Amino acid sequence: MNTVCDLSKGRCKPCEGGVPPLSDAEAAAMLATLPGWQRTGTVISKNYTFKSYYETMAFVNATAWISHREDHHPDLAVGWGQCTVSYTTHAIGGLSENDFICAAKIDALLDL
Repeated sequence: MNTVCDLSKGRCKPCEGGVPPLSDAEAAAMLATLPGWQRTGTVISKNYTFKSYYETMAFVNATAWISHREDHHPDLAVGWGQCTVSYTTHAIGGLSENDFICAAKIDALLDL
């Protein structure tokens, strides 16, 4: 079973379809390693809160950098002092390991 540490050290693999999404059991096992993340259908998401707009935007920019490096991009809902990050793998119509790798990397930002 993957741990947050294992996932945050992983690298996303190209996903262009033709690969099945994770099973419910596989997704649940990975989700269990990511505190605060929730699953709704084929999406995992987490809301992060911050003390200022500046901290929020710094988090958004760091998230954008990770997404660029992994070539796997979340949906971001940004407001004053908060950002909700949502991952799904559109190419396969469900969740892939890439979603969980990126979620773990985003969580690791707050441990820096």
